Amino acid sequence: MNISWRAVIYGLIGTVVIGLLSGAAVPYTDATLPTIGWGLTGLLGGLIAGYIAGGSLGRGALHGALATTIGSVLALAVLVVIGTLVAGLLGLGLLGLGLLFIVVYAIPGAVGGAVGSALKGRSARARTGQPSA
Repeated sequence: MNISWRAVIYGLIGTVVIGLLSGAAVPYTDATLPTIGWGLTGLLGGLIAGYIAGGSLGRGALHGALATTIGSVLALAVLVVIGTLVAGLLGLGLLGLGLLFIVVYAIPGAVGGAVGSALKGRSARARTGQPSA
């Protein structure tokens, strides 16, 4: 299966931007239930990647999972570097927790990618052959 790196990059950018904005715009979401914010971020980032990739549900899911996984790895690297600079040591707890987040992002990213791919296919069918009454 060919990977559309353009779709992956757009999904990655969407994941990072939505993740940063959701933390600033929705206060106390991390304090109450952290997986809602991360799950929604992964879902929307995957939706972006899957919509741009198009094709089958499997293709969309692959692109969504790939985009959100790479995004979570980049976020983990930034957090580890900042934690090292601020605290003076690399926190193994942060690293272990970050590895868990990779899975937490990949699952909703795959679901979002499949939905995005289905939405693109549906809108393409609506544009091509359906006459309006």
